[in-house]
Amino acid sequence: MLGVIGTSNAQIEEGNIMLGTDIGSGITNTNGSGLLGLEFGLNDGAGWNVGISPKVGYFLTDNFLLGAVVNLGYFKSAEVEGISSEEFIYGVQALSRFYVSPGDVDLEGDVPAGQFFLETQAGIAGSNVVNGETTNGFAFGFGPGYSLFLNESVALEASVKYNGLVGAGSTDYQNSLGLNLGIQIFIPTSDAENTIENFD
Repeated sequence: MLGVIGTSNAQIEEGNIMLGTDIGSGITNTNGSGLLGLEFGLNDGAGWNVGISPKVGYFLTDNFLLGAVVNLGYFKSAEVEGISSEEFIYGVQALSRFYVSPGDVDLEGDVPAGQFFLETQAGIAGSNVVNGETTNGFAFGFGPGYSLFLNESVALEASVKYNGLVGAGSTDYQNSLGLNLGIQIFIPTSDAENTIENFD
């Protein structure tokens, strides 16, 4: 346990890089109802949706990361009398994270080895239902999360975030509270530089 804690602390140090993705578009939407932004209807005329949010970040200091996230999603509702609706989600947002260890919040020993974090994001995004509600403009989100480190480089994550979207369109504001799951890889800058040099 102590070895894993030490490893997880090492991965959120200044100069490290984070790469990974969340499941789901990460943008509030009016059409999707699947768990975590995923739903695969198997019956004829059933709805389905899928979304993904790739992320990249750089630790400016220990525990503090700045980066970017791309939001992509497609949602198709179940057919009613042969008619269904489609929604397209897109976004590019700046991302920040601040990590806190369980010991810092008096939970050491009560939770598995890992790190709590607060994540915020803001940027340009849109939610567009074909022949329906649309909003394109400024998107933002914030909320707490937890990274469970599986080894010295890989962490499984869960977070709860409030997402908002305000702008032009038939609907000027949309918002939602969502649960996100993801996986992130933490890479020391020296390892990334060595990998790039090996490709040269």
